[in-house]
Amino acid sequence: MAIPPSYADLGKSARDIFNKGYGFGLVKLDVKTKSASGVEFTTSGSSNTDTGKVNGSLETKYKWAEYGLTFTEKWNTDNTLGTEIAIEDQIAKGLKLTFDTTFSPNTGKKSGKIKSAYKRECLNLGCDVDFDFAGPAIHGSAVFGYEGWLAG
Repeated sequence: MAIPPSYADLGKSARDIFNKGYGFGLVKLDVKTKSASGVEFTTSGSSNTDTGKVNGSLETKYKWAEYGLTFTEKWNTDNTLGTEIAIEDQIAKGLKLTFDTTFSPNTGKKSGKIKSAYKRECLNLGCDVDFDFAGPAIHGSAVFGYEGWLAG
């Protein structure tokens, strides 16, 4: 039996049929490349032909496979900076821990998230803790798989 998808990905293939590639009134460009040193660069831009609003983003990702670490930096045209540090399969096989932060220099708004995911055969668990000034929020999910059936 394969590892079931995360709860957020349960209906992803069905949603993608209607959402991917059908950007009416939207012009979009995505570019991905990888440097010789292993740093991945992803940039995307979109323009809404109705409103004229243009959005863009830049993401760099470096994987330190020896230690199971991934460092990701993000920046978008809303002037929001994001940093993500993830460690996978080091503490326990199938466990991924992620620390995700965002910062908006214009407004001074900061946010942080700690995400955890545990994947094993027939089981996919997730728990996110979102830190905010209004108080932390905890989100949990579980997906179980058995003989081709999924429940989550």
